[in-house]
Amino acid sequence: MAAANRPQQLRVGRLTKAHGLKGALKLELYTDDPERRFVPGAVFSLQVPEESPWHGRTLEFRELRWYNGQPVGFFEGVEDRTAAEGLAKAILWVDQPVDEEPEPDAWYDHQLIGLAVVRDGERIGQVAHVDHLPAQDLLIVKTKQGDVMVPFVSAFVPEVDIEAGTLTVTPPPGLFEELPDEAPDPEETGGTDASDTGDAEGGADGSDETPSA
Repeated sequence: MAAANRPQQLRVGRLTKAHGLKGALKLELYTDDPERRFVPGAVFSLQVPEESPWHGRTLEFRELRWYNGQPVGFFEGVEDRTAAEGLAKAILWVDQPVDEEPEPDAWYDHQLIGLAVVRDGERIGQVAHVDHLPAQDLLIVKTKQGDVMVPFVSAFVPEVDIEAGTLTVTPPPGLFEELPDEAPDPEETGGTDASDTGDAEGGADGSDETPSA
């Protein structure tokens, strides 16, 4: 029963690399409201590899500064560059108050898992898992052919409709199916090309275009 009351967590940023000599770290923000998330005393859960000495620990925020438009964070207990370098690529999570409105275009894992994945109006699979990687998030989509990893970016996932229970994808050709083999070289197969037969139109249907995503 206690687990049911556990606050949902929101991924708010990533520590990219050390900045200077006093323990500061450059931040990649995953929130539209950094001034609310990154306040003195805010406590972040850390997503780091299991072998990291920071695994299972939290990090308390001390100060947010901006250098040339780049956010830089200072944290309690991180006092020099060596300590900061040990936190590079860590992903920051924060508990979200139950009465707080979600940020635009921000979804929890439990909202995404189970959504029907739709391409060109047709269901092609279901979201089975979400992987949060340092570079980007990946949706693991379960299909009849097996699991497919889809980068969770607007170019490939233009729409998420929680109420309808759907997630629309516009993947590049080949992401959800094998790409067709390239046409054989006539010289290698001993065949003839269009100029040999007088057929300047190409294939039988006059088209050899690859369908767009």
